[in-house]
Amino acid sequence: MFSKTRVTENQPQQNPASPQQSDAAANPPKPERYSESAPAPTRQRAAPSVLSTDLTVVGNISTEGDIQIEGNIEGDVRAHQLTIGESATIKGEIVGDDVIVNGRVVGRVRGLRVRLSASARVEGDIIHKTIAIESGAHFEGSVQRQEDPLANGGGTKKLALPVGG
Repeated sequence: MFSKTRVTENQPQQNPASPQQSDAAANPPKPERYSESAPAPTRQRAAPSVLSTDLTVVGNISTEGDIQIEGNIEGDVRAHQLTIGESATIKGEIVGDDVIVNGRVVGRVRGLRVRLSASARVEGDIIHKTIAIESGAHFEGSVQRQEDPLANGGGTKKLALPVGG
């Protein structure tokens, strides 16, 4: 009625007397398969946090996730991806892997990838690994390229480059 092959293929865990399942019980393969095929739950990206236009924060903000700022911040901001909206004003240092500036920043900007859009207004130094500045962006400060701009301190050696626009 039932063959040994069919039981092994379709339902390997329902026959406790089989030698294959004794080995499987002693050495469960699930953790190995999980770690190889699926990322750890902490690596999943959540939706970015949004600070709306009517919000003013006095103090520092730090997250390992993404954040979009449309309001006013008086303090330092650190995030994985940091987007400063057109209506936003930040007075302090901003640090992130990806920094996109559409609004106003008064302070130092440090990021692996920094982008100033045409509506950006930055008054401060930019320390970056890669940078993109769109035509029309307003920038007053110095630009310095570093392999690791996220390292604390940012260094004291500066290279001043005029930016037209």
